[in-house]
Amino acid sequence: MRQGFIKVAALTPKVKVADTTYNREQICMLIDEAQEKGAKILVFPELCITGYTCGDLFYQELLLREAKKELLAIAKYTERKDCLVFVGLPLEHQGKLYNVAAAIAQGKVLGLVPKTHIPNYNEFYERRHFVSGMKQPVPVALDEDIIVPMGTQILFQCRQMPALKIAAEICEDVWAPNPPGVDHALAGATVLVNLSASDETTGKDIYRKSLVTGQSGRLICGYIYCSAGDGESTQDVVYSGHNLIAENGSLLAESRRFCNESIYTELDIARLNEERRRMSTFPASNETYISIEFSLKEEQTELTRFVDPAPFVPGNKADREKRCEEIFMIQAMGLKKRLEHTNAATAVVGISGGLDSTLALLVMVKAFDLLNRDHKDIVAVTMPGFGTTDRTYDNAVSLIKSLGATFREVSIVDSVRTHFRDIGQDEAVHDVTYENGQARERTQILMDIANKSGGMVIGTGDMSELALGWATYNGDHMSMYGVNASVPKTLVRHLVRYYADTCGDETLQKVLYDVLDTPVSPELLPPEDGKISQKTEDIVGPYELHDFFLYYILRFGCTPKKIYRLAKYAFDGTYDTETIQKWLKTFYRRFFSQQFKRSCLPDGPKVGTVAVSPRGDLRMPSDASARIWMEELDHLDDEPKQAAGGFLGGSWEAFAAQMSRQ
Repeated sequence: MRQGFIKVAALTPKVKVADTTYNREQICMLIDEAQEKGAKILVFPELCITGYTCGDLFYQELLLREAKKELLAIAKYTERKDCLVFVGLPLEHQGKLYNVAAAIAQGKVLGLVPKTHIPNYNEFYERRHFVSGMKQPVPVALDEDIIVPMGTQILFQCRQMPALKIAAEICEDVWAPNPPGVDHALAGATVLVNLSASDETTGKDIYRKSLVTGQSGRLICGYIYCSAGDGESTQDVVYSGHNLIAENGSLLAESRRFCNESIYTELDIARLNEERRRMSTFPASNETYISIEFSLKEEQTELTRFVDPAPFVPGNKADREKRCEEIFMIQAMGLKKRLEHTNAATAVVGISGGLDSTLALLVMVKAFDLLNRDHKDIVAVTMPGFGTTDRTYDNAVSLIKSLGATFREVSIVDSVRTHFRDIGQDEAVHDVTYENGQARERTQILMDIANKSGGMVIGTGDMSELALGWATYNGDHMSMYGVNASVPKTLVRHLVRYYADTCGDETLQKVLYDVLDTPVSPELLPPEDGKISQKTEDIVGPYELHDFFLYYILRFGCTPKKIYRLAKYAFDGTYDTETIQKWLKTFYRRFFSQQFKRSCLPDGPKVGTVAVSPRGDLRMPSDASARIWMEELDHLDDEPKQAAGGFLGGSWEAFAAQMSRQ
């Protein structure tokens, strides 16, 4: 439960049709299994206490009575269990039969949620037996002393994790044009459970999967879908037990079909809550729901879900190539529009032989091709200085010539030495003035060449550098349009590799592969034995870590402790905890202190869900204090205090009192 995680399960028992005792035993056995695995929210199929396929046996009073009896037996079985359980059964109320989901915790039936949409087409004939459920909860007697609310407008809220609000719908409800889950989510439900009995036909699993994942994405919620399987009657149809768990549009777990496989994963409730906070078009509901509390032990949830160490880079090759092509087009179209609008005669870029400037040049070539303009109007300038190595210089020259751009070489050595004499800087002192003086001289050269040629300077810096402030203010920090401004460093590498793999030019391909193999460096310090002496990742840390931190800070607003935990899990076996701690602290320190550079960024196109533009995604004050973040970073491994369990809500008295206030 800490950091917002909760382990959940979809469990399909092998039932015997109309054998309520046997079915209760199977349900309880799976509750035990789920508890051993640490699951807290358990979802069983529709009508699982009796079996979905009882047909006209649902008219039999004995079956209905036994189903209610076994429901209370299952509730009693959970008395010392630490979980919330949803099971399905038929329930008679005031002479009508309802298909309900019962919520059970710590020995009590907390509430009953009836099915809203009753199918009566094709192979379904549920209206023969059941009626549509009421919205506003009404009192229902399960026994002489047990009265619980029944209605669709019920939220089950965890006392220890208030953002964990669960609502239920049943099978057809999610297939209908107006699912009750929409109202549930707008009323605050962060998790929807669906007790289902969906029979299997060819291709139906594909649609079912897209339906569940799509609903979880549209409603920004966790969605636990549990379906009936082996054991149901096969008189006319077959049930496959196709269970699904999704979160905000992503499928986290899926069972194999035709084998009653239980599935487990963790939902990130804090992440869902943050996503809703930021989405201004996610309104609050005007519907009146009652909230029934339940308690869970507050403890660390063991993570088993996949946490991608490279969240900006698709793991699948086909998806990655599609993403690269799409990003190239976004970058190029952005630059194309700017060149058209300014009537620029040329586009000027500094080429170092490194990854960022290489990507910028490739984007410029794409934009010029879209404009049907000669590559000669691209003025590519290499500006060797004190730290330039033969390898990067040769790659820069070869790259420019291979792409047919206009090659310019302007050494900065003499002009920087003159500048150092003017300001009294000792060339032997390799401090920040020594480094930044070179970067600003290069920018001045590019700006003046652009003025002289009627052009505009194209920026090369990437989003990871901007997040860390790894750019010289009014040096490489400045341009007239920054094509890489929202591309993280880990993705820059894949974009360049994609271009190399698909360009069809062996000479260009060879150069690009060597650029990819070159260590990332600003080359502002003299080389050692002709090789790069200043490696960026030795100074600020590994970019794969920083991009991971950046993603979870800006995309989901995660706390330092949560990011630390996710990073340890994602990079297990790659980085030890001390290394992760060190660079996480570096990231936060630099991220806050360097906002002033991001506050005056040049224009540039957004390509993904995370960006640092001061005009768009990151409107952050340059003088914000990092104190509370740094304080939490000093206590990353501290164990939180154990919260005491609270009173289990859901009594009829609490329900009646709440209803009287409405």
